[in-house]
Amino acid sequence: MAHYLIIGNGAAGNSAAENIRRFDAQGDILMFSKEKHFFYYTPGLPDYLGGQKQIKEIIIHDEKWYAKNKIDLHLDEKIGEIDPPKKTVISAKGVRYAYDKLLLACGSNSFLPPIPGSSTAGVFTLRRLDDAANIIQAAKEARQGVIIGGGLLGLETGNALRKRGLKVAVVEFFPRLLPRQMDITGAQILYEKMAEMGFQFYLGAKTQAIENSTSGLWVVLESGEKIPAQMVIISAGVRPEVSLGKKLNLALNRGIIVNEKLITSLPDIYAAGDIAEYNGQVYGIWPAAMEQGKIAGLNMAGQRAIYQGTLPANTLKVAGIDLLSAGEIDAPGNMESIIYKNEQAKIYRKLVVKDDILIGAILLGDIRGGKEIQKAIELKRNISAFKNKLNDLNFNFAVLV
Repeated sequence: MAHYLIIGNGAAGNSAAENIRRFDAQGDILMFSKEKHFFYYTPGLPDYLGGQKQIKEIIIHDEKWYAKNKIDLHLDEKIGEIDPPKKTVISAKGVRYAYDKLLLACGSNSFLPPIPGSSTAGVFTLRRLDDAANIIQAAKEARQGVIIGGGLLGLETGNALRKRGLKVAVVEFFPRLLPRQMDITGAQILYEKMAEMGFQFYLGAKTQAIENSTSGLWVVLESGEKIPAQMVIISAGVRPEVSLGKKLNLALNRGIIVNEKLITSLPDIYAAGDIAEYNGQVYGIWPAAMEQGKIAGLNMAGQRAIYQGTLPANTLKVAGIDLLSAGEIDAPGNMESIIYKNEQAKIYRKLVVKDDILIGAILLGDIRGGKEIQKAIELKRNISAFKNKLNDLNFNFAVLV
């Protein structure tokens, strides 16, 4: 009987466990998490933070699921050491566990830039459920919050605080919001919409320090301007949790390097999710973690599965505004694009084309046809027959796939 061991209880780890169980009904599956919570939907944390959802509503797998699938889940038990020659791991509790196949699905940690004062009380990051709980508690006594970082998570976190009655200011280093998902035109439309909602923005601004005083916190900009706050949330991206990989001397770059089977540089040790780097890319998005976990799990269970990459795509609401961003967004505006824009309705749709192949899209405010457009990008569909119709909102986008 095979012994599978998974370090991490997130999207990649659970996807792997589920697919192992599909093909091996009897093997032992041990799963370890440094958190005390069951598997939850991390992108749903802003909804919990804003009071739209309770914890139970973002839990994906509860205790019954693990029991049904015969998965031995160890919550609040961190793995500190791995001994590949003996095929064992040692937890922080000093217990040794054996494995035949090992998956590293340790996820990522919030990145804290070297800002003086970032460790001050009242300064937070949002990555885990406990982070959200701490922010909720602090928000009860706050009137104004400052978000450092105008990316997806920063804006959603800011909107959650707004729903709790706080005034929210956003500081973004780039001259536009969502620099990874939006071009200049789309970002401007989003900016105007969110400004109408009461957000205050400092774009093209660099945070020099966070100061503490008797009246509260001050976010000091490089320009010398000071923004008052009772709480500050730093949303500056994430970094893969590769500490175990370093201890094992695995091949590393930004993440743990894996091949098309999600195998690392050591036999019988796999990596998936935010921690994994495939073909020079660390995806850091939920769909990639799910797909990588699936491929790793299948291969661990003796199947033959190949990972071919994941289309970088985000489909979500930014402050209640529908957004889909996928593939090449052509932020400089140098490529052929099919554009529909309605500034009054705050709608912006851009399809990026190269040699009659659809290679990217931004859909803001109206995402109809989004699934079909995303699939067409993945399949590298030739759209020459439909080019002059794709800026029509009523077009039947199903014909693309």
